[in-house]
Amino acid sequence: MVDNEMKGASMARILLAEDDDSMRDFLAKALSRAGHEVEAVADGEDGLDVLGETPGAFELLLTDIVMPGVDGIELARRAAEIDPGLKIMFITGFAAVALNAGAAAPKEAKVLSKPFHLRDLVDEVAKVMDAA
Repeated sequence: MVDNEMKGASMARILLAEDDDSMRDFLAKALSRAGHEVEAVADGEDGLDVLGETPGAFELLLTDIVMPGVDGIELARRAAEIDPGLKIMFITGFAAVALNAGAAAPKEAKVLSKPFHLRDLVDEVAKVMDAA
């Protein structure tokens, strides 16, 4: 169970893009319990729609890389154009894809490889949000 133990950490408004329904629900609940405000979408297209409708509304994009249609890397690249101040973090079982220079992933994006513990996710989100 992840609870709001992160005293002093920046709580964030997070857009979560994950195509696996159970993983998306699980991550959204865990991040919410840690004190973050989470809007979850099922794919990159939905993520772009939300970002386009509410530019500047989110502090962090947390996205899977491998999704049908608009994948996480394309979502991150376009999200950075819509909102240059948006922090980006990938969650993936395919970390090498994000780290590939040819993938065009935003350079400052953080990558968290699956599988991971919820505590690791919450800690990494806190680190990303606290980074200058």
